[in-house]
Amino acid sequence: MITKDTVPLGGTGASTLVHLSGDIDILTAARLQQQLLNALCYSTGRLVLDLSQVTFFGADGLSVLISVQSRARARGVTLVLTGVPPRVSRLLRITGLDGHFPVKV
Repeated sequence: MITKDTVPLGGTGASTLVHLSGDIDILTAARLQQQLLNALCYSTGRLVLDLSQVTFFGADGLSVLISVQSRARARGVTLVLTGVPPRVSRLLRITGLDGHFPVKV
């Protein structure tokens, strides 16, 4: 998992876009969570996670999403997923989490 960049998208209540790639699993989850929490510090409206380049997404990735979403809500920031691969979408649906994360198409 690599966070490629974090870019404020501008506008009122600006969005912060974070591109993720590679595997999100037990080996990368802690680092990912720390990077996303750092990105959250710069977010004022939405924290948008682009998952289009994610090659594997395990249960540890779900845990990171839930944790970061909780922190985001506490700060008044909305966590949004975009570029969600079918296998990740299926995992969210199977676990019942598909309704908990806004998905931008």
